[in-house]
Amino acid sequence: MTGSSTQGIRTVLHPVSDLAKAKAVYAALLGVPPKTDSSYYVGFEAEGQHIGLVPGGGPQGMTSPVAYWHVPDIEARLAELIAAGAVVKEAAHEVGGGRLVATVSDPDGNVLGLLQDR
Repeated sequence: MTGSSTQGIRTVLHPVSDLAKAKAVYAALLGVPPKTDSSYYVGFEAEGQHIGLVPGGGPQGMTSPVAYWHVPDIEARLAELIAAGAVVKEAAHEVGGGRLVATVSDPDGNVLGLLQDR
């Protein structure tokens, strides 16, 4: 393994079928309005956590929430996970603002997200 470490889970994305209804529920839960509010993504910032709502599971076809582990070097962490037996679902790619994301499946099919801010 390299010397890199995770910075913890700070981002969780939830697929939703009705963005307006979900937005109201998460705003009530978190006690804050969305920081990002568009037709394709709604994001909340609360207590150091980012909670995102993805209508219809987005282009990645999410069917359940995905927790994103923040890492300092996404490519190095992907290599370590692949060597350990994980399977890449979504290769590292930029999603805006210098943020890179990727997803892998563990041996049981659980989806793990990785996120690197540049």
